[in-house]
Amino acid sequence: MNAATPPNTKLQTLSREERAARLAEVATCVAGCTRCEELASTRTQTVFGVGDPAARIMFIGEAPGADEDRQGEPFVGKAGQLLDRIIQACGFQREDIYICNILRCRPPGNRNPTPVEAANCREWLDQQIATVDPEYIVCWGSVAAQNLLGVTTPIGRMRGTFQEFGRAKVLCTYHPSYLLRNPGAKKFVWDDMKQLLREMGLEPESTSK
Repeated sequence: MNAATPPNTKLQTLSREERAARLAEVATCVAGCTRCEELASTRTQTVFGVGDPAARIMFIGEAPGADEDRQGEPFVGKAGQLLDRIIQACGFQREDIYICNILRCRPPGNRNPTPVEAANCREWLDQQIATVDPEYIVCWGSVAAQNLLGVTTPIGRMRGTFQEFGRAKVLCTYHPSYLLRNPGAKKFVWDDMKQLLREMGLEPESTSK
């Protein structure tokens, strides 16, 4: 399967409970995955995904960090706390979104995923996308955007326009960890979130993060 090829699976008729059960089955497979020998030998646990199994919006990040590896949940460290504030500013709760990563294991030293690692983990990502079947996907950072869409375009050039992946409209923006290092970029992410809300026919509850 090409990295930019959506999974050819139609699950829109599944109930929320059926989707949750299917995701749980995939998570069990992921927990025993050893395709990436280094990651399997250094992880504390796999980090599959959390949120509404029938969410309209899916967030995709890069890979688990130390906090995520310890707790088994994506986006729970400082970057995750910032992401939670962004979600709330958009008028949602964390539980309204489905959140996952390109990788389900922490790379040692929080390095970027290798192409081989991303390819090894792609089956699990595709099954998550096919099961949740979101209307919108937000890629947080270049690693997520480039791996999902199969491109090498810098994240700054992908911002501001919707891409497509299957039936989902894909919005690409800066990763929360980048915002922690570059606070001035927060205004660009908020612009992106407002663009997403307008596309969904919604309005933000606040004017800034």
